[in-house]
Amino acid sequence: MAQIYLWLVAGVTLGSMLACSLGEDILYVHSLDNCRILDLLRQLERIPPQLCLNDRIDFQFPWQRGTVNQMHKTQRTCVCHVMLQQIFKVFITPHSFAAWNHTLLSQLLSCLDHSLEHLQPVEEKNLACPHLGIDVRKYFQRIHTYLEGKKYSTCAWEVVRVEIQVHLVLL
Repeated sequence: MAQIYLWLVAGVTLGSMLACSLGEDILYVHSLDNCRILDLLRQLERIPPQLCLNDRIDFQFPWQRGTVNQMHKTQRTCVCHVMLQQIFKVFITPHSFAAWNHTLLSQLLSCLDHSLEHLQPVEEKNLACPHLGIDVRKYFQRIHTYLEGKKYSTCAWEVVRVEIQVHLVLL
Protein backbone atom coordinates (compact mmCIF):
# COMPACT_ATOMS: atom_id res chain seq x y z
CA MET A 1 0.00 0.00 0.00
CA ALA A 2 2.87 2.35 0.84
CA GLN A 3 4.42 1.68 -2.58
CA ILE A 4 1.21 2.65 -4.37
CA TYR A 5 1.03 5.84 -2.32
CA LEU A 6 4.64 6.73 -3.20
CA TRP A 7 3.97 6.15 -6.90
CA LEU A 8 0.88 8.36 -6.74
CA VAL A 9 2.79 11.13 -4.94
CA ALA A 10 5.64 10.85 -7.46
CA GLY A 11 3.18 11.01 -10.35
CA VAL A 12 1.39 14.06 -8.99
CA THR A 13 4.70 15.80 -8.25
CA LEU A 14 6.07 15.10 -11.72
CA GLY A 15 2.82 16.20 -13.32
CA SER A 16 2.86 19.43 -11.29
CA MET A 17 6.45 20.18 -12.27
CA LEU A 18 5.66 19.65 -15.94
CA ALA A 19 2.53 21.77 -15.74
CA CYS A 20 4.40 24.61 -14.07
CA SER A 21 7.24 24.60 -16.59
CA LEU A 22 4.81 24.40 -19.49
CA GLY A 23 2.65 27.13 -18.01
CA GLU A 24 5.58 29.54 -18.33
CA ASP A 25 6.02 28.85 -22.01
CA ILE A 26 3.64 31.10 -23.88
CA LEU A 27 4.11 29.20 -27.12
CA TYR A 28 2.90 26.03 -25.45
CA VAL A 29 -0.37 27.73 -24.49
CA HIS A 30 -0.56 29.14 -27.99
CA SER A 31 -0.03 25.70 -29.55
CA LEU A 32 -2.96 24.34 -27.53
CA ASP A 33 -5.10 27.25 -28.70
CA ASN A 34 -3.92 26.65 -32.27
CA CYS A 35 -5.09 23.03 -32.08
CA ARG A 36 -8.52 24.21 -30.96
CA ILE A 37 -8.62 26.93 -33.64
CA LEU A 38 -7.69 24.41 -36.33
CA ASP A 39 -10.36 22.04 -35.08
CA LEU A 40 -13.00 24.78 -35.21
CA LEU A 41 -11.90 25.83 -38.69
CA ARG A 42 -12.25 22.23 -39.81
CA GLN A 43 -15.75 22.05 -38.30
CA LEU A 44 -16.81 25.23 -40.13
CA GLU A 45 -16.60 23.44 -43.48
CA ARG A 46 -19.96 23.83 -45.25
CA ILE A 47 -19.15 22.38 -48.63
CA PRO A 48 -16.39 20.03 -49.78
CA PRO A 49 -13.32 22.12 -50.71
CA GLN A 50 -12.88 20.20 -53.96
CA LEU A 51 -16.06 21.86 -55.26
CA CYS A 52 -14.24 25.20 -55.09
CA LEU A 53 -11.02 24.32 -56.90
CA ASN A 54 -11.78 26.79 -59.71
CA ASP A 55 -12.01 29.61 -57.15
CA ARG A 56 -8.56 29.04 -55.63
CA ILE A 57 -5.84 31.64 -56.00
CA ASP A 58 -2.38 32.17 -54.57
CA PHE A 59 -2.67 34.67 -51.72
CA GLN A 60 1.14 34.75 -51.54
CA PHE A 61 1.74 33.75 -47.95
CA PRO A 62 4.94 35.60 -46.96
CA TRP A 63 6.90 32.58 -45.63
CA GLN A 64 7.72 29.03 -46.59
CA ARG A 65 7.16 26.09 -44.22
CA GLY A 66 10.79 25.96 -43.03
CA THR A 67 11.16 29.73 -42.73
CA VAL A 68 8.65 30.08 -39.89
CA ASN A 69 10.26 27.24 -37.94
CA GLN A 70 13.69 28.88 -38.28
CA MET A 71 12.52 32.22 -36.86
CA HIS A 72 13.69 33.31 -33.44
CA LYS A 73 11.12 32.57 -30.73
CA THR A 74 10.15 36.24 -30.28
CA GLN A 75 9.77 36.78 -34.03
CA ARG A 76 7.64 33.66 -34.31
CA THR A 77 5.47 34.84 -31.42
CA CYS A 78 5.03 38.16 -33.19
CA VAL A 79 4.00 36.47 -36.44
CA CYS A 80 1.55 34.27 -34.51
CA HIS A 81 0.02 37.29 -32.80
CA VAL A 82 -0.41 39.31 -35.99
CA MET A 83 -1.75 36.27 -37.87
CA LEU A 84 -4.35 35.61 -35.18
CA GLN A 85 -5.34 39.30 -35.12
CA GLN A 86 -5.89 39.22 -38.86
CA ILE A 87 -7.79 35.92 -38.74
CA PHE A 88 -10.01 37.45 -36.06
CA LYS A 89 -10.67 40.44 -38.36
CA VAL A 90 -11.66 38.14 -41.22
CA PHE A 91 -14.16 36.17 -39.14
CA ILE A 92 -15.65 39.00 -37.05
CA THR A 93 -17.29 40.65 -40.06
CA PRO A 94 -21.05 40.61 -40.73
CA HIS A 95 -20.31 38.77 -43.99
CA SER A 96 -18.67 36.00 -42.00
CA PHE A 97 -21.65 35.66 -39.67
CA ALA A 98 -23.87 35.38 -42.74
CA ALA A 99 -21.71 32.57 -44.13
CA TRP A 100 -20.92 30.35 -41.13
CA ASN A 101 -22.60 28.48 -38.30
CA HIS A 102 -22.99 31.10 -35.54
CA THR A 103 -22.17 28.74 -32.67
CA LEU A 104 -18.95 27.49 -34.25
CA LEU A 105 -17.99 30.98 -35.38
CA SER A 106 -18.50 32.36 -31.87
CA GLN A 107 -16.37 29.57 -30.44
CA LEU A 108 -13.66 30.29 -33.00
CA LEU A 109 -13.66 34.01 -32.19
CA SER A 110 -13.53 33.27 -28.48
CA CYS A 111 -10.58 30.94 -28.93
CA LEU A 112 -8.77 33.48 -31.12
CA ASP A 113 -9.35 36.15 -28.49
CA HIS A 114 -8.00 33.86 -25.75
CA SER A 115 -4.84 33.16 -27.72
CA LEU A 116 -4.37 36.86 -28.52
CA GLU A 117 -4.56 37.74 -24.83
CA HIS A 118 -1.69 35.34 -24.08
CA LEU A 119 0.49 36.63 -26.93
CA GLN A 120 -0.15 40.37 -26.44
CA PRO A 121 2.52 41.04 -23.75
CA VAL A 122 5.26 39.37 -25.81
CA GLU A 123 4.28 41.19 -28.99
CA GLU A 124 4.40 44.59 -27.25
CA LYS A 125 8.05 44.01 -26.22
CA ASN A 126 9.20 42.75 -29.62
CA LEU A 127 10.89 45.33 -31.87
CA ALA A 128 10.65 43.05 -34.92
CA CYS A 129 6.85 43.03 -34.84
CA PRO A 130 6.18 46.13 -36.96
CA HIS A 131 8.30 44.78 -39.84
CA LEU A 132 6.92 41.23 -39.67
CA GLY A 133 3.38 42.53 -39.18
CA ILE A 134 3.46 44.44 -42.47
CA ASP A 135 3.97 41.22 -44.46
CA VAL A 136 1.12 39.49 -42.63
CA ARG A 137 -1.23 42.47 -43.08
CA LYS A 138 -0.51 42.58 -46.84
CA TYR A 139 -1.30 38.87 -47.06
CA PHE A 140 -4.63 39.36 -45.30
CA GLN A 141 -5.41 42.43 -47.40
CA ARG A 142 -5.21 40.13 -50.44
CA ILE A 143 -7.66 37.77 -48.68
CA HIS A 144 -10.10 40.62 -47.94
CA THR A 145 -9.85 41.87 -51.54
CA TYR A 146 -10.50 38.34 -52.82
CA LEU A 147 -13.61 37.95 -50.65
CA GLU A 148 -14.95 41.32 -51.83
CA GLY A 149 -14.23 40.45 -55.46
CA LYS A 150 -16.06 37.14 -55.11
CA LYS A 151 -18.94 38.90 -53.30
CA TYR A 152 -18.40 36.73 -50.22
CA SER A 153 -19.63 33.62 -52.03
CA THR A 154 -19.75 30.24 -50.33
CA CYS A 155 -16.80 29.01 -52.37
CA ALA A 156 -14.80 32.15 -51.64
CA TRP A 157 -15.29 31.61 -47.90
CA GLU A 158 -14.35 27.95 -48.27
CA VAL A 159 -11.14 28.86 -50.13
CA VAL A 160 -10.25 31.37 -47.40
CA ARG A 161 -11.08 28.91 -44.62
CA VAL A 162 -8.76 26.29 -46.14
CA GLU A 163 -6.05 28.89 -46.84
CA ILE A 164 -6.05 30.04 -43.22
CA GLN A 165 -6.15 26.48 -41.95
CA VAL A 166 -3.16 25.44 -44.08
CA HIS A 167 -1.00 28.37 -42.99
CA LEU A 168 -2.02 28.31 -39.35
CA VAL A 169 -0.48 24.82 -39.16
CA LEU A 170 2.90 26.46 -39.85
CA LEU A 171 2.68 28.43 -36.63
